[in-house]
Formats: sequence, structure tokens, C-alpha cells
Amino acid sequence: MRKRAAYAVLTAVAALAGFAVPGAYADETVGDIQVTSVAVNGGKSIVVDTADKTITVSVTATDPSGIWDADFYLWRGPDGSDPYYSPDGYILPNEDTTPADCVASSSTTSTCSKTFTFEPDWWLTNADAGTWKAGVQVWANDDSWTERWAYTTTRLQRHSKLTANASPEPIAKGRTLTITGKLTRANWDTLDYRGYANQPVKLQFRKAGTTTYTPIKTVYTSSTGNLTTTVPASEDGYWRWDFAGTSTTPAVKATGDFVDVQ
Repeated sequence: MRKRAAYAVLTAVAALAGFAVPGAYADETVGDIQVTSVAVNGGKSIVVDTADKTITVSVTATDPSGIWDADFYLWRGPDGSDPYYSPDGYILPNEDTTPADCVASSSTTSTCSKTFTFEPDWWLTNADAGTWKAGVQVWANDDSWTERWAYTTTRLQRHSKLTANASPEPIAKGRTLTITGKLTRANWDTLDYRGYANQPVKLQFRKAGTTTYTPIKTVYTSSTGNLTTTVPASEDGYWRWDFAGTSTTPAVKATGDFVDVQ
């Protein structure tokens, strides 16, 4: 891996000298090589709970001489400020530093991929949730190469949970039904789940025998993530909470709780 090793040394030297690597180099291409797509985690947000999460980053590129190798880095923050460096000079602690797995679809085009592991019990903190950038380097067999520091972006999110409970059950028609619940999300600092405060969550109802939930009202979570509201009982059906999500936390729907109205 002569080309990658040379670049890794240059990157490491720049980091040791106090330069923020993504800001120190501009995108550059030498030769006819072209990147056609980059995918992080299959195009989905990276949702991590309290256990390790391994995802795949891939690049598809083309060159008349064929693709030789590729490498990737994930980083966050403004360009040039405090990116995360892995031991080989790139961006993620515990990155898979083995050569990329490249599969040719023709004599000129290949898709190369590598894995990255997010570890809440080692380096990941709550402050890391949000938008991350994906950089890529690709080399061709004729020594053509290309470098893109922020080809695409992805979201790193804290896994969320949502519960719902309607009571009393059964209930007489016209009486007051109380629906409670709790919205929590992974806390990477404490390796457990904590309530998500002051978040708008929709209360929804699905009439028995139907398949569609209808929004009833919006309730905000308490300082501990709790939800509570009351509604008049009118007919048999399922009650649930629906959270739309934020940039740091994915959307989640509670399992519907059936209420028998008599």
C-alpha cells in the first residue's frame, strides 16, 4: 500500500505540527479518475445505542486504467477545526485500518468499502451527536488519484425509545382516559438511557378495525422525558405517542396500547 502509506505519513506530520488536516488541504484530482458516489451506512443516519455500532462507508469510482485502492475518513466540526484522528492519521478512533475492499464492476469501475466502529464505552460522547462529514481518497492503477474532504454528510444520532400506556382499561364511554409515556435516548456519557426533555410528541389514535393513526394533540415532555394527557373515552382503539425526531435523535413511535370502551 505504498500510496496510502505515503499519504498517511504526510497527514500524521501535519497533525503533529498543529494543522487541522481537513482545512490544510483542498480537494484535488490528478488524472482522469472520477468519483461517482459515496455512501455512508447505506445512506441512512448512524443510530447508536449504548453498545458498539459498526457501519460501512463505500465509494464508487472510475478511471480508464481501473481503480487500485481507496480510503475514507469521518470527521465533524467546521472545516479545519478539531477533527477526530484515528491511529493511522485519519478521522475515527478504532477505524478499520486494513486496505479497502474493492470490487470491480468493469475494467474501469470499482466500488471500495471500509468499516468504522463507534464505541460509546471508549471515546463517543453525547456532544458527538449531529452532522459528520465523509472524506474519501481514491487511487487508480496509473497513479491517478482524487481527494474530497467532504464528499457527503451523515447524521450520528442517539438511539431513542418511546412508551405509551392508556388507563384505566376497560373504561366506560365518556369517562376520562389518561395516556402516559416516556421519551428516552441513549446517553453515551453514562451508558444508559435518560429522558429527553421539552420535546413535542404527538398523541395519536387508531380506531379498532382500521389501520391508520390520527393525530389528536401535541404534548411536550417533562424535564425527565415523561408524557401525560387526558382525553374522553369514545370508542375502542389504540393510543400511542409519535416523536418526529431531531438532528441528534431519530424519530420513534410507541407501540399502540389498546383500550376497550364499554
